[in-house]
Amino acid sequence: MTETFETLTAVEALARFRQGTLSPEALVNDCLERIARDNPKVNAFTCVNEIEARRLAAASAQRWQADKPCGPLDGIPVTIKDLTLTKGLPTRLGSITTPSEGPWEVDAPISHHLRNAGAIVIGKTTSPEFGWKGVTDNPLHGITRNPWNSALTPGGSSGGAGAAAALNLGLLHQGSDAGGSIRIPCSFTGTFGIKPTFGWVPQWPASAMSTLSHLGPMTRTAADSALMLSVMAQPDARDGYSGNPQGPDWLTPPPANLKGWRIAYSADLGYVEVASDIARRVEEAIAYFEELGATVTRVDPGFSDPIKTFNTLWFAGATQALEKLDEQQQASLDPGFLDIARRGQDVSLSDYLAARRQRSELTAQMAAFHERYDLLVTPTMPISPFAAGHNVPPGGTYRDWMDWTPFSYPFNLTQQPAASLPCGLDNQGLPVGLHLVAGKYQDLKVLHAAQLLERYLPPLTPPAIA
Repeated sequence: MTETFETLTAVEALARFRQGTLSPEALVNDCLERIARDNPKVNAFTCVNEIEARRLAAASAQRWQADKPCGPLDGIPVTIKDLTLTKGLPTRLGSITTPSEGPWEVDAPISHHLRNAGAIVIGKTTSPEFGWKGVTDNPLHGITRNPWNSALTPGGSSGGAGAAAALNLGLLHQGSDAGGSIRIPCSFTGTFGIKPTFGWVPQWPASAMSTLSHLGPMTRTAADSALMLSVMAQPDARDGYSGNPQGPDWLTPPPANLKGWRIAYSADLGYVEVASDIARRVEEAIAYFEELGATVTRVDPGFSDPIKTFNTLWFAGATQALEKLDEQQQASLDPGFLDIARRGQDVSLSDYLAARRQRSELTAQMAAFHERYDLLVTPTMPISPFAAGHNVPPGGTYRDWMDWTPFSYPFNLTQQPAASLPCGLDNQGLPVGLHLVAGKYQDLKVLHAAQLLERYLPPLTPPAIA
């Protein structure tokens, strides 16, 4: 019987490459076969790099046989989001307004670093148009669906990566997050993803959302995300926004326990309405922090909902896409994106500068909060996945995607590291995410806490797709 790899991690695959019990060719071939089988049901990929991936896997296999891997990810199949430039593969941004023909001759920093480490890009994953919303559908590629229930959304904007990670269609997946776009799909698909501190992972070209946007990994385990960050988080001179270019040692092993750690648990940030079954799963997960030796205090971080501040910056950023498009092209855009971009045209300079000041104040407030607490823990999402093809849950009172993602966007304003870890299933049998937030530059606290919690909260695997 042919071995399949629906739950294999990148850390495990590399160990087996070293032992000679697994070939990169077998792994890549299996991934490609499962993409062919499952992708028509979820629409996670914009393109599949089949011929090149098989060629690169054969070359990697030869290097491993000679015990001469070319880098720390040699032979590992990875995916890149459609917003990220990738040499030789189309980057369409989910929009019919982008050129349909190449040449695509440039790698973004992430694509460059992953390839240099020996990773094999097996395809590009779907995003909403210009990554503008918290679900994944676009005029170019259609609707992306959740592997747990194909009638539902996987979230967004890194929804293709989330669906691919849940099904292990590739072992490492690149996402981007300017308001929750890594953490929303990770919560909805039962996967792990981290938005690292802004500046660790270089970006070029710069996002229209400027310093709200973070790039990070989406994987089945926290250890795999740490492995991916050890490659992604390297300086690149093209990034004009990078902060401290020298990050931590991402592969530092976690401590034996969390003794001495101070955990702040906020069930609702003081203002969010959370579904009762989601709240119960998160409450159950909180007990594991105490089993690991941490002191847990129920406390809110003390800020009011910063949605007005976030929307001012977000809407203003969205207008940049319109400046390059004529009237006919604008008419072809996702209507929701066009609405937000036009609302951004009404943002005054005074309002924009006020939002920047409010952002700075919130950042300082959270810095002070993390002098008292190692982590802030909340639910990742207050609701369960809803019907695919809708920007907000049908029949509700929400207007914009930001209205149902209140736990994620505050920490784009503050640029802190934040991750979603699967912590069980809701009453519908759908994944629930646990949100872990640390002080700026304290990314290892998030990764280490997640790795320890995974002893109690094992990875989730979706049922067979109908």
